Amino acid sequence: MNLPSHARTVIIGGGIIGCSIAYHLAREGRKDIVVLERSKLTSGTTWHAAGLVRRLRPSGTLTKLTDYSIDLYGELEVETGQATGWTQAGSLTLATNPDRLTNIKRQISLGRAFGLEAEVVDGARAEELWPLIETDDVIGAVWSPADGRVNPSDVALALSKGARARGCRSLKIPP
Repeated sequence: MNLPSHARTVIIGGGIIGCSIAYHLAREGRKDIVVLERSKLTSGTTWHAAGLVRRLRPSGTLTKLTDYSIDLYGELEVETGQATGWTQAGSLTLATNPDRLTNIKRQISLGRAFGLEAEVVDGARAEELWPLIETDDVIGAVWSPADGRVNPSDVALALSKGARARGCRSLKIPP
């Protein structure tokens, strides 16, 4: 393996975060980017992430970031030909105590300020929406129909492919 003697930007780790940093820097015109990975891309923690993409967040900044990410998944597929696995299936956030229910109701209020659709449902409705859950201790839930999931490894590979197309190099380093 030939490590370069220098690079303007060196990113350590070829998971979804490292690949995203490389992609976004390259997309903004940054040159001379190298991603170093000890094994193959996504071999760290990315491959076993759940991939849930929830729009309702505790801050406006995180809500906007999630919206940006969802738009990016479709763009990446078109740009790179690499599927991201984005599926809009909705999500349920369950509450088993009053404090948690208050917290998720606050997230709905914030989400509405950003035009997000979500509703509080009872345990019976939550079970209708997802029959595999046990709702004996559920006092309420939030149904967010615009949420979905991705395959984190596929997203990382699409980001990497997009970064490489813009000149980024990815190198495997020995352990």
